[in-house]
Amino acid sequence: MDVSSFNVTVVLQYRDSFSKAVTKNVIVVVLGISINYINACLVHTFCKHQIFNTNPRYILFIHLVVNDMIQLTLTVILFVVSYTVYQINVSVCCVLTLLALITTENTPLNLACMAVECYIAICIPLRHVQICTIRKTWMLIGLIWNLSMLSVLPDLFITLATEPLDFFHSRIFCLRHTAFPDPLIIQKREITYSVLLVIVWITIFYTYFRILLAAQIANKEAKKARNTILLHGFQLLLGMGTYVGPQVLNVLRTWFPKSYLDHLFAFYIIVQVLPRSISPILYGVRDKTFRKYLKSNLCC
Repeated sequence: MDVSSFNVTVVLQYRDSFSKAVTKNVIVVVLGISINYINACLVHTFCKHQIFNTNPRYILFIHLVVNDMIQLTLTVILFVVSYTVYQINVSVCCVLTLLALITTENTPLNLACMAVECYIAICIPLRHVQICTIRKTWMLIGLIWNLSMLSVLPDLFITLATEPLDFFHSRIFCLRHTAFPDPLIIQKREITYSVLLVIVWITIFYTYFRILLAAQIANKEAKKARNTILLHGFQLLLGMGTYVGPQVLNVLRTWFPKSYLDHLFAFYIIVQVLPRSISPILYGVRDKTFRKYLKSNLCC
């Protein structure tokens, strides 16, 4: 029995009790609505005030927020569906899973771009206006989406080429490896994730240490930028669970099969939900300009 089959077998064999299932779903839905409400306030503040629309830093930030809202909404839907409908049509599962995967891969790329923007603003401030223009920022966002789609869409193409047509009309428990079961996809995913993480971590470390050097001889803004990069790194570290989580869960599933669903729930909260709550802290609380306008909107 392969890993995918074993995973589904464990889920089928060990189901949560009704009270535990309700508790988990309530926690997930409440967290999802709360975080998306705060993020929606950030988006509203951004759209309402022109000062943010002309700043590349805030444009990248609000793209991260919108991306997080889409990703969180999709994962909450998939979580609730797994407990209510349980099995859904493969085609629907593929669409939801692809969108969730694309937005998940957008996050580390967006964090790397925000780190580079901080580095340019602190270390080469005289060229910041020429390098970080509004047009280039939107082009960069388009590039982020294109890279994520190029990484994820081959999963669909491989599945279309290897699976019979009846497979897409059947019903499955919606997970990535059940919607895209070909072993080649797993190998491709490991290579893609490794390359992506290496590039992003090199970017984070490089910008952090360059800003760290600037902070020792520069002003308060450099020190604040250094702390921002640290928070980006922490957010990325939490998000890395998406890439290393399957290996950890496989070990826990082998050792503690009866409590596997609890481990899966904890993994979901830590990796998928909590990182989405860091973005509001970065700019909704720490940034003075954004905080001022956000407070006025919340008071209204």
